Amino acid sequence: MKSFRDRFIAIVLSILAFESAAAQAAIPLVDIKSVDPTIVIELRYSGPNNLAGRALYSRGTPALVRPEVASRLVRAQAFLGRYLYRLKIWDAYRPKSVQAELWQVARNNDYVADPETGPGSMHTWGIAVDATLTDACNHFVRMPTDFDELTPAAMLHYQGTDPITRSHLTLLQKAMGRSGFYGLHTEWWHFIISNWRKYVPATETKQVPDKFQQNDRLFSRNAAQVTTP
Repeated sequence: MKSFRDRFIAIVLSILAFESAAAQAAIPLVDIKSVDPTIVIELRYSGPNNLAGRALYSRGTPALVRPEVASRLVRAQAFLGRYLYRLKIWDAYRPKSVQAELWQVARNNDYVADPETGPGSMHTWGIAVDATLTDACNHFVRMPTDFDELTPAAMLHYQGTDPITRSHLTLLQKAMGRSGFYGLHTEWWHFIISNWRKYVPATETKQVPDKFQQNDRLFSRNAAQVTTP
């Protein structure tokens, strides 16, 4: 009886994995640059300056997202332009194979989602971006940490005392929050479309831990909120 039950569970899990893979393969994606050429693209996984310490994307990989995400990024860019700042995208759609490599490096689901558990990373569904700011001339501006610096300093709630850094982070969060994104409490640079459940199969969303489904309001009504990696 136990052997039959184990085989049945294995079959069900295989079917769910196949359905998830099929859903991800059918994701409609657009190049962010084709939608708004003024958004700066610097995919960190195309070089060694990331958690893995090596390139995980081939050179020239475009920053892809779902069309709905792209339109919200355009809105955020327009908001930032009023203050003479621009969005810079550090990561967008991320293939599941790359997520698996990151998981092998980190093995800490406070920061990196296990691709084999629930929906995995929201990046693999084309509904999340990692973003920062530049000034209007694409010059560096101070932010709490660099990309993939998985430390307490990277929390969405700024932990430091520098007023310039705080103002930059607040501006980014306002731009993304007003444009329909949530934030992640452990990574200030991570943003996900607010209605993310619409784009992930119901069988997958049920496996997201409750603490990641609460979407607790972190700032004002127009600011970012918290959700899954």
